[in-house]
Amino acid sequence: MPNAQCPMPNAQCPMPIPFDMIHIYTQIEQGEAWLRRYRGSLPVFACVLGFTETCLIPGISAAGLTPEDRKYTACADAEFLYYGAAHQPKYPLPPLTTGASPVLISRAVVEKLKIPVYLFNAGLPLIPSVPIIDLGGAIARCLSTGAALEIATVKHLFEQGLLWGSQLSANISHSYLILSECVVGGTTTALAILTGLGIEAAGKVNSSHPVCNHEQKWAVVQAGLAKIPTSVDPLKLVAAVGDPMQVVVAGMAITASLHCGVLLAGGTQMLAVYALIQALAQAYSLSWQREAIVVGTTRWVAEDSTGGTVDLSLSLGRNSLNPCQETPSLLATQLSFADSCYPQLQAYEQGFVKEGVGAGAACIAAYISQNWQQNELLTAIEDQFEQLMNSLSH
Repeated sequence: MPNAQCPMPNAQCPMPIPFDMIHIYTQIEQGEAWLRRYRGSLPVFACVLGFTETCLIPGISAAGLTPEDRKYTACADAEFLYYGAAHQPKYPLPPLTTGASPVLISRAVVEKLKIPVYLFNAGLPLIPSVPIIDLGGAIARCLSTGAALEIATVKHLFEQGLLWGSQLSANISHSYLILSECVVGGTTTALAILTGLGIEAAGKVNSSHPVCNHEQKWAVVQAGLAKIPTSVDPLKLVAAVGDPMQVVVAGMAITASLHCGVLLAGGTQMLAVYALIQALAQAYSLSWQREAIVVGTTRWVAEDSTGGTVDLSLSLGRNSLNPCQETPSLLATQLSFADSCYPQLQAYEQGFVKEGVGAGAACIAAYISQNWQQNELLTAIEDQFEQLMNSLSH
């Protein structure tokens, strides 16, 4: 798609060539170089799970039908990601307003490609029934309090992130690390972190709703930010209005980038993590390799007409507090469910769910590693869905 025909004149347009199933929306040359470098490589998949009481606000998220359901979402996703549908779960996948959990997508890829999975508990109200690495974190209070986490907890989680980033990347210098998340309500804490870092993010974030609830998110964020100074240390900002996943993944990415590639798996939430990486590296004089890190998501996020993901990515290079920062390379899988025979998957095409648990990055990995095309991805995901439906019927 030539720039002359771009419907977003202030953005760089998607460039599908030579990557059939992946579009690159920003920092195109960096994205192309990253994809070429890791073509044929099998990644390591890490998922950091956390919880913010922000998700208990009625209507704030669709990742669970009720606030009570949302308490179990991360535990359920962790079990399904690790074991798949054949396992009898302690925490079954919660009902959604519409659609199916994105963990079906991630599980389809990691199972077929035999990608190693590491799960991390950064702060959950319940302990998942899976092998999990406990980072000694805590759940976050609602960000509207302006006191989401204790600063000592944030510092500890950041140190754990730095440590595990080094460990996970130690033996994969020729490959890359997927850093994914599961935090219900995390796009709202992401909006808070982005805004607190001086980035114009209002009206640009995504949501699991088909039409993003921008006004509700913004009201919650304003309430939290009003209780803290205008400019604070990035760790104190996370303590005030963040969630436990953000600082862990930022730490992991910083140290891992020195040894291997890093694919930040998600949309709004990982753009917030990227902005946090920039701020932490500057505040604490930390070394990291910018060109080693890209952000990967789904086209349902990247092209969400009720958000502004591409412009948000570009806004990271227009940071009012740190004007010298650069825009990350934003990639997205072009997976489509338009031809799926299951309405729960077709719902993604109507804007429901969109992303989560590294779904977009998993599809990107399937293309990089095995050159999977649309039909192969769809077949693997529908197979997972069929297994899930069969397990529920017994």
